[in-house]
Amino acid sequence: MAAGEIGSDPISERLYEVDATDPRQRLVDRSEMSPEDLVQIGRLMRALSELRTAEEHLSEASQRYMKLSQLDMRAIHYLIVAHNRGTTVTPGMLAAHLEISAASTTKLLNRLEQGGHVTREVNQADRRAFAVRVTPGTADAAMETVGRQQAKRFHSAAALSVSEREVIIGFLQDMTRQLSLEDVAWAKGDHA
Repeated sequence: MAAGEIGSDPISERLYEVDATDPRQRLVDRSEMSPEDLVQIGRLMRALSELRTAEEHLSEASQRYMKLSQLDMRAIHYLIVAHNRGTTVTPGMLAAHLEISAASTTKLLNRLEQGGHVTREVNQADRRAFAVRVTPGTADAAMETVGRQQAKRFHSAAALSVSEREVIIGFLQDMTRQLSLEDVAWAKGDHA
């Protein structure tokens, strides 16, 4: 069995059951919830974990195949979308998207350019800046491998009704807000 599958071991089987992780209800008050609701929520949390694991495996396989880091792959993806949208990308735009410094962006672009993955040319709109483009070979390789695998998600979303998609969108957005570290002192190194 793959890691995370039900039945892999007695602990793994219960990782996403709130009663197993929070038996004294220190984190989640569930006194008003039915046992059936708790089981279903546990199944939902397990499904999210399995999705995250599948995404991690796909990311690792794509990095190995492309011989690029996760950051490199994020840059390539951004450049492919920019190309498809007819948008010129500057190093500053890439730095902002990747949330890295100008110096780190220069190192990234040097590495990708040396590997034949991107080109840098003088930006015709602003001759003081560079335009960064993904090379056709890298774009094709990424699209026919990682892109093709990632695109399969579309089928799962398309199989849902409009209202089902709205419920899931709302759920995922709310969960993202709930997990945000924006106002979390311990995540910022504050030990108050």
